[in-house]
Amino acid sequence: MFTGIVQATCEVVAIHKKDGLHTLEVAFEPDLREGLTIGASVANNGVCLTVTQIADDRVFFDVVEETLWLTNLVNLSVGQSINIERSLTFGSEIGGHILSGHIHTKAKVMDISHTEQHYDLTLGIEPKWMDYIFYKGFVGVNGCSLTVGEVSESGFKLHLIPETLKLTNLNRYNVGDELNIEIDSQTQVIVDTVERVLARRFNGSAR
Repeated sequence: MFTGIVQATCEVVAIHKKDGLHTLEVAFEPDLREGLTIGASVANNGVCLTVTQIADDRVFFDVVEETLWLTNLVNLSVGQSINIERSLTFGSEIGGHILSGHIHTKAKVMDISHTEQHYDLTLGIEPKWMDYIFYKGFVGVNGCSLTVGEVSESGFKLHLIPETLKLTNLNRYNVGDELNIEIDSQTQVIVDTVERVLARRFNGSAR
């Protein structure tokens, strides 16, 4: 599990591509590698990946075909930076909200509004996922726990503070690029449960 508080942005130094599998080599600073072992879970742009090898300052991750298809890791290139968070440990402070590292979908950057006063991203997403995204609710975006701004039928807005821009890669995306989205699991359970209960009541009353 993860908190959605990005610990660092790390450079992709190599990508080994095979049929249905990419192996990422990511440069980790010493403090981020401390205590890291093979088999550990690390969020890369919000995607939970398993450490397969550690060599000097590099950490290796395998990304399978389904993950490539579902996430923006398929679009990575050498030299890009990705958001990194080590898995949550017992006793850690939870400053964001609980994330699983399982990406539900991708959102496309529709608009960027950047002034001296603000940095806003407008994201477009498949309408079916908007059932789980609410104004002032939480959503995981490239592994960042963020508060939702204005919402529409097909998307939502994010108001990013300078600290978020400094610690993450969200200001390195352009209009048309895609971001990984993990919806809040508690919200999903509540919405789906309410819909099932209402559907049963409606079907029962219609008989």
